[in-house]
Amino acid sequence: MKLGDCYRLLELRADARPDEIKASYRRLVRRYHPDVNPQNPQEAHRKFIQITTAYKSLLQASHRSTRTATKVKPKPRYAPKMPELSVAEKRLKFDSYKLLQQLLKEQRFARSVALVEGLAQRFPFDVEVRQWQAITYQQWGQQLIRDRGSDRPTAARALEKARIYLKKAAQTDPHNRSLWAKVERNFRELEQLY
Repeated sequence: MKLGDCYRLLELRADARPDEIKASYRRLVRRYHPDVNPQNPQEAHRKFIQITTAYKSLLQASHRSTRTATKVKPKPRYAPKMPELSVAEKRLKFDSYKLLQQLLKEQRFARSVALVEGLAQRFPFDVEVRQWQAITYQQWGQQLIRDRGSDRPTAARALEKARIYLKKAAQTDPHNRSLWAKVERNFRELEQLY
């Protein structure tokens, strides 16, 4: 079997790493195992054999290439490193952070969101900007829960908007544990209000 066919059968790119090959193999084996497909066991068995053969071929090719190849740097699994900022960009970021702090202190959340979303577009790989954005979303969601209003339609709109911003906060910075704890607390408050 040709290597190109092996990659195609395992639904991989030609530059897939061994761990990606293994993960894809396991996923496809679970999908095409004859015991899982009782409605068409012959076709499932045929596909299962093809996937297993392709996996073994790729493993052998991978072992041969690692023995003969010189040291190759592995691909990073994280987002690309942000390029070094110029002096003007550092100044812009610092001034924006000061303005963001002031806006959040004054509870001017619409303006805060506009500011951090603009920064996120300007510095797409900046971890700090992503954190500021997530914190801003969470704080606005929290404020919407607290100031939901007394009449039912207004409160319902405010709570739905709070839910949206809390979800955005969790998605923007999913590895920030302290933020996650605050968002979970806010979601529990939301559940109690519904």
